[in-house]
Amino acid sequence: MNTLTFHITDIASNSVRAGATRISLEITIHEDHTTIRITDNGCGMDAETVSRITNPFYTTRTTRKVGLGIPFLIQNAEQTGGHVSITSEPGKGTAVTACFITSNIDCPPMGDLPGTVAMLISGNPGINVCFSYRKEELLFEISSEDLQSVFEDIPLSHPKIILAIRKMIAANLS
Repeated sequence: MNTLTFHITDIASNSVRAGATRISLEITIHEDHTTIRITDNGCGMDAETVSRITNPFYTTRTTRKVGLGIPFLIQNAEQTGGHVSITSEPGKGTAVTACFITSNIDCPPMGDLPGTVAMLISGNPGINVCFSYRKEELLFEISSEDLQSVFEDIPLSHPKIILAIRKMIAANLS
């Protein structure tokens, strides 16, 4: 995974598969590090499963025998001097926090954050995706529920709405 947004998409996909109705994506950018935190209210995992998901040869999927998303996230964070923590509770949900030292030459670039968030919001109509972005004095927050109340009867998956969401996010992050 060569951008941080690929990791975000992968972890959010895990939340969708876990039956989450709410996914929170929080990004905090500091001078020398970036923290990405994704929490959900999905089915959660017991402590044994949490300890096993860091192994690339463990997966709950039946379509393949490897699960590389979490191991790649850990590898990319640690090679920058950062870290990953995962907490989960059955029936309550999961939280994945990854810290990347952005001054390290091995830190992947962010990628298309506005496009990724717009895709998460528009591609998951039954899930309230909440996005929070902090950088110095800047704070930008948006959620599927907020957007749906603005666009009322127009689905968030409408191509013009997806483009509007992406543009709005991009304008507020710059």
